[in-house]
Amino acid sequence: MSVEIERKFLVKNNDFKSESYSKKHIKQGYLNSDKNRTVRIRIANEKAFITIKGKSNRTGTTRFEWEKEIKKEEAESLLLLCEPSIIEKTRYLVKVGHHVFEVDEFYGDNEGLVIAEVELNDETEKFTKPGWLNEEVTGDKRFYNSSISKTPFKDWS
Repeated sequence: MSVEIERKFLVKNNDFKSESYSKKHIKQGYLNSDKNRTVRIRIANEKAFITIKGKSNRTGTTRFEWEKEIKKEEAESLLLLCEPSIIEKTRYLVKVGHHVFEVDEFYGDNEGLVIAEVELNDETEKFTKPGWLNEEVTGDKRFYNSSISKTPFKDWS
């Protein structure tokens, strides 16, 4: 069992793409998107995972996370059981200083939404902010993948 500590930001331009050293296509859905726990199924290129996440702390930076690799065929079957709707995105990995930012560019009903996350060792850890980062949205539940699967970006007013 582990704890995930991350901060989340909106992205203001596509400059991150030229700085990226890796990218992968991700398709994911939620078997459970309760605010106290989420159960996610994810296919990332040819690998697949089931992930359980607990409720975030007060600041939204820290929560329990458990993940296990499963067969891609199992994930494809489980995606059929997921709550509406399935999220599709491209994840870019960008090294900035001593950290790696995961930048997700969403498609379909979430087209136009681009979010960057950086994982930290503790909540007060310092990191270099690249110029393409915009407003911080850590702790804003609207930007959780489990939330945008229920209320897609295209439906925001």
